[in-house]
Formats: sequence, C-alpha cells, structure tokens
Amino acid sequence: MKSALYLALLFGLTAVACAHRTEGISPTYQSLTEAVYASGNIYPRNEYYVTADATGVLQQRLVNEGDSIRKNQLLFVLESTSQDARQQAAANAYRQAQANLGAGSPVLAELDVQVRNARVRLNNDSINYNRFRELYAQNATSRAELERAELAYTLSRNNLRAQQNTLRRNRDQIRLDVANNRSQLVSSEVAGNNTRVRSFVDGKVYEVYKDPGEVIRPGEQLALVGSGSRLYAQLAVDESDFGRIRPGQDVVIKTDAFPDKVLNAKVRKIYPKLNRTDQSFRVDAEFVGDSPASYYGLTVEANIIISQNKRVLTIPKSYVFGTDSVWVEQDGKKQKVRFQKGAENFDLVEVKGGLHEQSKLIAIE
Repeated sequence: MKSALYLALLFGLTAVACAHRTEGISPTYQSLTEAVYASGNIYPRNEYYVTADATGVLQQRLVNEGDSIRKNQLLFVLESTSQDARQQAAANAYRQAQANLGAGSPVLAELDVQVRNARVRLNNDSINYNRFRELYAQNATSRAELERAELAYTLSRNNLRAQQNTLRRNRDQIRLDVANNRSQLVSSEVAGNNTRVRSFVDGKVYEVYKDPGEVIRPGEQLALVGSGSRLYAQLAVDESDFGRIRPGQDVVIKTDAFPDKVLNAKVRKIYPKLNRTDQSFRVDAEFVGDSPASYYGLTVEANIIISQNKRVLTIPKSYVFGTDSVWVEQDGKKQKVRFQKGAENFDLVEVKGGLHEQSKLIAIE
C-alpha cells in the first residue's frame, strides 16, 4: 500500500487528478502525502581521482573500467629512468658511506696507522728528551743538544694530537655522511614508490584516463574510483522548498535507468550554500534497504516526504483559484469561497476549514 502511494505521488496517477474537470465534486477524506520534488544523480562514497605523484611513462595499466579493487591494490606503474638512476646513486653512496665507517674502512685504517706512528715517534722522542736531560744535568752534553731533543719531543706530541683530531673529525664526518645518505636513499625510495600508484579504498573503477606509453606528469588524473557498494543520491532542492527539508526525512527515489524500481532513502546531510546557477541547495540522501546498481552518475527524480496524513479532508489542487479560494455552487449560484489550506502535494490540497464534505466545487475554465 505504501509503495502504491509513493508511485501515485511520483507520477501523478491519482484518480482524483484524472477527474478534476467533473462539475459538482465534493471534498473527500483520504490519505495525503506532502512532498518536495528534487532531482539529482547517484554517486559512490569515497569518490576520488587517482593522480600521479611522479613524472614518467605509463608502463602498466593494471585495471579497467568496471573492475573491483581493494585498498592498497597496485593500479598503475610508471617507468622513470631518471628516478631509477637517482635511487641507484643514493644506494651506492649509502653503501660507500657505511663501508667507510665499518671496521675494515680504508679511510679510517690509514688515519689510525698515522696515529699509531705518531704515538711511536712521540714515545721515542720522549725517551730521547729524558736521556738528554740527564746528560745535561751531568754536564755530559751541551744546552743546544738538549733544546733540539726538547723541540723534537714537543713536535711529536703536537703531531699526535693533530693525528688524533684528524681521525676523530673524519669519523664524525663519515657518520654524518651515513645519516645523510640514508636519508637521501629513503627519499629516493619514496619517490620511486610514487611511480607505483595504488588505491586508497576498497571499491570500483569508474573511469580510466591514461593508456600505456603516455607521458605522465605530477598531478595528472589517471582514473576515477570510489566505493562500489556505498552509494548516495546527491539531490538539488529548489530554494523555495529548502526551508522544509530536515535530516532524517524519508525520500522516494526513481531512476531513469530502472523505471520500474522505487528506491527508499533518508536525508542525511543538508548543505547551506546556494547554487546560484539553478537557485538550488544540495541535499544528500542515504539509501535504506535496496541500493541501485553501482553505476556512476545515474539520473534520479525524488520526492522528499514532508508529512504523511492518513485521513484528511482534501480537494483536487486544480480546483484552487489563486492561493486559497475555490468556486462552489450554493443555492444554484456560483460563489467564490476562501478556505484554510493545510498540507498539499502535486494533486491534492488539505482543507482545514471553510469547506465540508457537502460543499459542491465547480471548475472555472
């Protein structure tokens, strides 16, 4: 019964509407569903354009329109010779830096030999200096010989310190080189991963824009994907009706692609910005129960249910003159009578006062 009512509401098939030119009809009690008309399209949730983050030639296209995809699934592969070369150079530099810091490092080994040699020379010069001091104390050598031994000892001590500082400085520099080269390698690997384009969502591929062999640049769109099962209706509601829309209201939807199927939904989100092009507001409706097939952009017509009255006094809308008047036959004369309006839809108007079941309405051509 409910579905039949909705179909009548959507397509204006009420019996009263067909008979509105009959003279002398009277108001009748019946169900009246008040609704706001809206039109729009069906879109998937989590919709986004797959874009490239690197420059290269599209080597592989691993999906086609209509394919189902999983999160993190590989969709496209780009070939970038320059990026591969940069990544290889970064890997080589990192390996060399690690080798320079390791136990068998030729750089550090050479510096370590120089430190050991400087230490041996210092030890010899220290012994020689002490020997000349003792000889000088015994007047067995000259002051000049003692000073030459002292100078050699001083120079050897300074040389050892210099060699130790050189070893320490080079070791610190190599550690810094290892860290920098590791960072560059990670960056190049990330850039290399950008040539492997993956999906962010579970869903469906709706469009593919590029073919293998095409040159791809950063930011270029490769495909349109979105949720394959989670769909919603994006509706446009006229500015004059927008103030009556509330979240949670029932929505009856019909698509051109499936004309025999009526879909049920609920208002989930109302957008406050007016579209000045067609003087409408955007309203999103989430499907309840059955959803349409996951085709992108299906055109829909919808009725957003404002109120449902099971038994109210009604008259055909075509008999209303102006906004709140009708012509009635009384005592054999035609009279214009004002009445109090209630809810209304495309065909019927609720009468809240001014008319009764015995009133005889007439149509004025």
